[in-house]
Amino acid sequence: MPDLFDTDYVSLTAPAVSHYVVIPADNADLPVRPRAVYVNASGTAVLEDASGEAVSYELTAGTVLTLRPTRVLSSGTTAQLIAWY
Repeated sequence: MPDLFDTDYVSLTAPAVSHYVVIPADNADLPVRPRAVYVNASGTAVLEDASGEAVSYELTAGTVLTLRPTRVLSSGTTAQLIAWY
């Protein structure tokens, strides 16, 4: 299918162009730093930012987190997340 926007600049405010299921890991960064994170199944998510600060969030399915974590820790994470980038 032709994509009339494939040559447009992709900014943080543009729609995401790809996604992946987040696999939490205490010792590994996400494969691609997302623009946003979609909560596919409710639970807790422990998200780490670029400075190494980890914060635990209680999340409801359907929520979109407009933050860009570098890591989702497996310790404490029960939510199922989808990364949008």
